[in-house]
Amino acid sequence: MTGPADFRSDTMTKPTPAMRTAMAAAEVGDDVWGEDPTVRALEEAGAAVLGMAAAVFTPSGTMANQIAIHVHCRPGDEVVCEERSHVYYYEAGGIARWSGASVRLLAAADGLPSPEQIEAAVRADDPHFPRSRLLVVENTHNMAGGRVAASSRVAAMAAAARRHGLLVHCDGARLCNAAVALGCAPAELTAALDSTTLCLSKGLGAPVGSLVAGSREFAAAARRARKAFGGGMRQAGVLAAAGLIALREGPALLAADHARARRLAHGLVEQPWADVDVAATETNIVMCNLRRGAPEALVAHLREHAVLAAKAGPMRLRFVLHRDLDDAAVDRCLLAARAFRPA
Repeated sequence: MTGPADFRSDTMTKPTPAMRTAMAAAEVGDDVWGEDPTVRALEEAGAAVLGMAAAVFTPSGTMANQIAIHVHCRPGDEVVCEERSHVYYYEAGGIARWSGASVRLLAAADGLPSPEQIEAAVRADDPHFPRSRLLVVENTHNMAGGRVAASSRVAAMAAAARRHGLLVHCDGARLCNAAVALGCAPAELTAALDSTTLCLSKGLGAPVGSLVAGSREFAAAARRARKAFGGGMRQAGVLAAAGLIALREGPALLAADHARARRLAHGLVEQPWADVDVAATETNIVMCNLRRGAPEALVAHLREHAVLAAKAGPMRLRFVLHRDLDDAAVDRCLLAARAFRPA
């Protein structure tokens, strides 16, 4: 490979030659007017993959999640989610900014709260409290290291929420990673949900874009919210063309990413300064905790050896595998790690 081996995120993938060709040749129209045939094709294909009635193409996963929350909640409502959830931790306060909702946080080591935790978090029907309205689950869970929720676990969490009248949304940015790890179709993981997202520009490899999906009524409201959020992109078929290829071809490549992640985890845990939960490396994310030394020093050392990684906590680094990282990239990373001498 040329250039550094970039493990910072699976958003670092470059569009393939086939994607660039499709983008150049895409048939387009004004999508805000509902007239872009390539966007429509992507939305229909995405809805089918996700087992939902309809989907809406958005510029980003953050916008897709925030649209879903905005559709499901009203100002003063409360969103229940795990404390490291992307919708809470990494979306610039969007829940409060765009929907006027509050958040109730739950702690779960694997990022997946138990049904009992969910039920205990629901507010009593009391005018002093916000109204518990929406449960957000994340599958796979990024900050838990790409942990996976099987369909039975998603269904159990959803059932606990529904017993108290809550709707259920899934941040499915890496939902295809979860499906591949579990050997199931993505639609099996969304059967109990009211809405889900899917990021096309992470492991699936498109340069831009996500989908948010649900019922036809939900999609209509989501399209209205997308316009209000500034997400109407006019001749967006040039982006959707790459998204169609990502949706069609990307999932078949994810198993290789998962295998390389496990190999990287096994190699890193052998280092005396590293603590890696190899068993928790279920998909394409490897979390490495430092027993000693500074994460900044390890990041700088790796960069000197043409390897890029990202700090993910006070003593933690995150490595994310994707299709632009081959076996040689993993070898380069491990060779550099073996040469690291923490202060």
